[in-house]
Amino acid sequence: MLKDDKAKTMAPAKAGSIRAKIGGQDRIFADQRAMPTDFRFDGKTAAVFDDMVTRSVPFYDEIQRMVCELVADFAVPGTNLYDLGCATGTTFMLLDELVDPKVRFVGVDNSRDMLDKAAEKMGTLPSSREYELLCADLHSPFSIRNASVVLLVLTLQFVRPLYRDRLARRIADAMPENGALILVEKLTSSHTMVNRLFIKYYYDYKRRNGYSDVEIAQKREALENVLIPYRVEENHELLRAAGFRHVEEFFRWYNFCGTVAVK
Repeated sequence: MLKDDKAKTMAPAKAGSIRAKIGGQDRIFADQRAMPTDFRFDGKTAAVFDDMVTRSVPFYDEIQRMVCELVADFAVPGTNLYDLGCATGTTFMLLDELVDPKVRFVGVDNSRDMLDKAAEKMGTLPSSREYELLCADLHSPFSIRNASVVLLVLTLQFVRPLYRDRLARRIADAMPENGALILVEKLTSSHTMVNRLFIKYYYDYKRRNGYSDVEIAQKREALENVLIPYRVEENHELLRAAGFRHVEEFFRWYNFCGTVAVK
């Protein structure tokens, strides 16, 4: 159920101020390594995650602002708002002043280190909102119930493809009519040349944000078997097959895309 146009709007600088309160600079891949290892959302990553995601995801603050606007219009009092792959809880912090206090926040992540950072942030909330932080693997069964909105922000790409259809259906089944799933993903393209160009532009973006060629190369190798992007058409087909009747892109930057799916 959509709210009227009197809903609050998040100040553009708010996301940056929240991140500044916690965490350090991402230098995880700065040193040359003899053997690459798979990317892990461990304590080392959690300590610098806010800096990492800001410097690695184009227009991250704007994406967060857009996600929050959408959530504020779809979240219904008396229901749950799930953030699957909630990481350090930045999105919840931004949403707290925008979403009705009778909406319960549920953050789910398989990294206890990430959830510890999220709990540290959530403990500073000025409101008395009810919330829960759940350590769970999205590949395994866990409870999703009474959800007016579910967020998958840079998360589905880390779910093994074999499990993505099942997860999307479970999300849709937990929603009433007009519930919304908000998906933000890194994408690939079926056109080889275009895909290569988009990747090149993305690495140029990371260089502009201070990452060296060594850091870019080593992180790419670490993510190779962990982050598996879909084409935008595949994501849309997945969402429609799960039971979402309307699927619409709300953001696109080369190989990054934001999508809202309404049941």
